[in-house]
Amino acid sequence: MIQILLGLMALCVLFFLVVIIRDVHRFVTVEYRIPCRGLKKSCCFVMLSDLHNKQFGEHNGRLLEAVEECRPDGVLIAGDMLTSQVSGSFAPALETVSALAEKYPVYYANGNHEYRVKTDTERYEDRYERYAKQLRRAGVVLLENESALLPETGIRIFGVEIDMDYYKKLRKSVMKVSYLNSLLGRPCADEYNILLAHNPDYFQAYAGWGADLVLSGHVHGGIMRLPVLGGVLSPALRLFPRYDGGLYEEGKSKMVLGRGLGTHTLPIRVFNPGELIVVRLEPERVN
Repeated sequence: MIQILLGLMALCVLFFLVVIIRDVHRFVTVEYRIPCRGLKKSCCFVMLSDLHNKQFGEHNGRLLEAVEECRPDGVLIAGDMLTSQVSGSFAPALETVSALAEKYPVYYANGNHEYRVKTDTERYEDRYERYAKQLRRAGVVLLENESALLPETGIRIFGVEIDMDYYKKLRKSVMKVSYLNSLLGRPCADEYNILLAHNPDYFQAYAGWGADLVLSGHVHGGIMRLPVLGGVLSPALRLFPRYDGGLYEEGKSKMVLGRGLGTHTLPIRVFNPGELIVVRLEPERVN
């Protein structure tokens, strides 16, 4: 009986190892169609987050090919394309984003990893400054608490950088709308406002601020996904996070939360492959 139990345990361990290896090295394309008030014409964006320097094939060829197949009008990045390792290289992230910028308009908002590299100059020196300079040289629009208007569609894209206090482990800080106003100003009601906000935990505040659509990442799908229960663990070490991936609504606001593409610290994904997000925006029909 003991041998049978040990054999079953070994099979379970082997099964999960196979799932982890498979999910860590693959991604799926997930598409959302969203009706938008006041949109002048339909458009398509690809959203990337949490690549963490991951390479899908040489020079990220598989990822770049998948983006090309979607034929987007632009690429929106919701942060953490790199990993904030002091001795690590940012080259994979830089190469991938620069390659995208050769073909598409790219709008890039920082996640907590970019923000850490940017603000902790004692540890990282001028690495963020050099990274950002090369991105801008490639044509990438960095949105560091800034916005960009797309007049042909009536879309304004905001990118928000929030303080590291809002990424604390085991507890969630309170975010007030006034804090977002201080960073971004107030959105215009005559524009369709897309907010690139890396941390989805504050969706209620983003909605209260006036975002029509929020694009987020950070949670990595909860690392492991279970039927019914969803994602198991958030980066803040909270079990079964409220926002783990998918489409959410808060009043008139919507949030698309991608499950990211790479991993860091724990190279684990279980029943949880990476996601390349496609967002198709269409003018809302008036009855």
